[in-house]
Amino acid sequence: MNNILTVARKEIQEGRRNRWVLATTLLLAGLALTLTFLGSAPTGNVGVNQLDVVIVSLSSLAIFLLPLIALLLSHDAIVGESERGTLILLLSYPVGRSEIVIGKFLGHLSILAFSTLIGFGAAAVALVASGTVISPASWRAFATMLGASILLGAVFLSIGYLISTLVRERSTAGGVAVGIWLFFVLIYDMALLGGLVAAQGRSVPSLLLDGLLLANPTDAYRLLNLGSGAASTLSGMGGVAAGSSLSAPILTVALLLWAIVPLGIANIVFARREA
Repeated sequence: MNNILTVARKEIQEGRRNRWVLATTLLLAGLALTLTFLGSAPTGNVGVNQLDVVIVSLSSLAIFLLPLIALLLSHDAIVGESERGTLILLLSYPVGRSEIVIGKFLGHLSILAFSTLIGFGAAAVALVASGTVISPASWRAFATMLGASILLGAVFLSIGYLISTLVRERSTAGGVAVGIWLFFVLIYDMALLGGLVAAQGRSVPSLLLDGLLLANPTDAYRLLNLGSGAASTLSGMGGVAAGSSLSAPILTVALLLWAIVPLGIANIVFARREA
């Protein structure tokens, strides 16, 4: 355990030196504050809780931005060390390969979690400072959104580590990472929408719909945050949630599995590869 924490601390320190922590936090905070003040302007006229609007806006932002940030952080975590020649040095220490992967993953997850909490939390702080009255239900939904956002980041960190252990060059890892991001964030939902349109109004079996939603972690995240409460009405996800039997615990477990399984495979692959 000490070795894992040591490796994690090293990744956090490198993230601070490379300005990853500062840049990611400022980016998320800047976008969150912009969406907060622009998106909440009309809520006073329609009687919508401002924090609910912020939750919808930040969830939509997280779906596009957090997977990309996570993949940028992790895609060269192993292959980059190998190309720089530092992996051999790292393996010469009394530290196991699985400890390296898990330690690096926890370090990157800490960076992403800190940036998400501070960046997105700035939006809620700004609303409170402006005197906005926020209901307990909205606070619970906001806390759920924060936790789910960190979990979504963990999913794509895990996928990034799998990429980094499978390829031999950083350039290849970068290309694959961009392709993975495009597939899950854009292409998958476009294909799913095309399939629903091709069905010409015929109802999709609930089991099939659930499987299709769980097959994409961004869809599971979207349904978890926008499929119930006031956010479902604001985001238009109420109809999808009504046709699905997926509950919040099931969606959370699905995201956890999406984070654990690729990282486990990455551990196995890294254990068998040469430095």
